[in-house]
Amino acid sequence: MSTSTVYKGSCFCGAVQFTVTGKPAMQGYCHCESCRTWAAAPANAFTLWDPKSVSVTQGSDNIASFNKTANSERCWCKVCGGHLFSRHPSMELTDVYAAVIPDFPFKPGMHVHYQEATLHIYDGLAKLRDLPKEAGGSGELIAE
Repeated sequence: MSTSTVYKGSCFCGAVQFTVTGKPAMQGYCHCESCRTWAAAPANAFTLWDPKSVSVTQGSDNIASFNKTANSERCWCKVCGGHLFSRHPSMELTDVYAAVIPDFPFKPGMHVHYQEATLHIYDGLAKLRDLPKEAGGSGELIAE
């Protein structure tokens, strides 16, 4: 019997529902141009999970996706347009947007791609130029 915690999420209209199980590999805020444009926001709150921990439980036929680059496959609901998650094959992780898993206790640990920030956030969290080393980045910190 598994003791892992399961969190439920869905798109804006509920046509697509999914679960995430356990704990994410990382969580924080992304400031890259692609995430800002995709989210229509100055930053995107992310939770990165092992793809095996993310399970679509309803409406998989309502999921559409788009690849602007080979780094990300962005997925959304075809019914309402609500964003769901992005698959990052090079990192072997799936980014489930924190806002679509309402009961998940989001505890950001970093800001990534902070050199692209349009909104500077002074919260004491690590500000990385790109990504942590374990996610394929330089791990270089920049000033808040």
